[in-house]
Amino acid sequence: MTGQRLRRFALQAVLAAGLALLLWQLVAITAANMHERGIHSGFGFLREPAGFAIGESLLPFDSADSTWWALMAGLANTLRVALPAIFVSTVLGTLLGLGRLSPNLLLSGLCKAYVEALRNVPLLLQLLAWYFVVSDLLPVANAALEVAPHLFLSKSGLSLPWFGGQAGAWFDLPLQGEMAVTGGAALTPEYLALLLGLSLYSAAYVAETVRAGIQSVPRGQSEAALALGLSRVQGFRLVLWPQALRSIIPPLTNQHLSLTKNASLAVAIGYPDLVSIANTTLNQTGRAAECITLIMAVYLIISLLAAWASAWLERRTGRWTRHS
Repeated sequence: MTGQRLRRFALQAVLAAGLALLLWQLVAITAANMHERGIHSGFGFLREPAGFAIGESLLPFDSADSTWWALMAGLANTLRVALPAIFVSTVLGTLLGLGRLSPNLLLSGLCKAYVEALRNVPLLLQLLAWYFVVSDLLPVANAALEVAPHLFLSKSGLSLPWFGGQAGAWFDLPLQGEMAVTGGAALTPEYLALLLGLSLYSAAYVAETVRAGIQSVPRGQSEAALALGLSRVQGFRLVLWPQALRSIIPPLTNQHLSLTKNASLAVAIGYPDLVSIANTTLNQTGRAAECITLIMAVYLIISLLAAWASAWLERRTGRWTRHS
């Protein structure tokens, strides 16, 4: 056994050394070609003023701020849409996956139709369709739809209550004015279209992940739960679901990572995410290799963090299954 471990360790070390050597050669060749063509390289441009404005930013940003801060604003915008979309797609996809397993043929058929339709239409087309709906088919701001109390929807986006009201109020409530909705917080049409597109598209894949995970549990488990006197709901909650989670979590993490990467399609509808701002920086500075490297590094770090979180959650789920 010790000899096998040593051989495995040696093989991993050789592979790691070979990968490092290959990466070093690629960097050296790229640097030589750039120097031969008179292309400047380096990351010093990150300290220089960005020189462009960002139409929508979660972080405070001005064109005089550094390029590094502009990229941070783009990353914040990416996470601002990706994290809510992950939550919405997970909840909606779980409900759809459970609906597909329902004995009710109508409910099961509707869930299946949703999954098949959304999975087989390219995400880019769905984003463009949602942007058309939000920006063209909704009424203008002075005739906004009040979908709920103090919740207005129009071509200008979604206006909703927000913290920090005046005169000691807990919330700043939006109100319909003569020209537009005033007060509260506003979500732009670009943000809404991207959030809807990512959430609804990813929910179809999450639904299939949940359905497959539940069906992977042997049928004898549910029969044993019924034999012990548990109801179907109790059997599902205490027996089937904990076991299914171990099969659901790894592919669900992949879906969340895909959603985060698909947020880069925001450039098609004008939402300033990380990739969009990096493209603007590339066009202004000409530092293509550096900008692409930064984007790759950011998405690599996000993927590694997600993989670590998935492994931790899978271990916790295993202990939960044993205790239940």
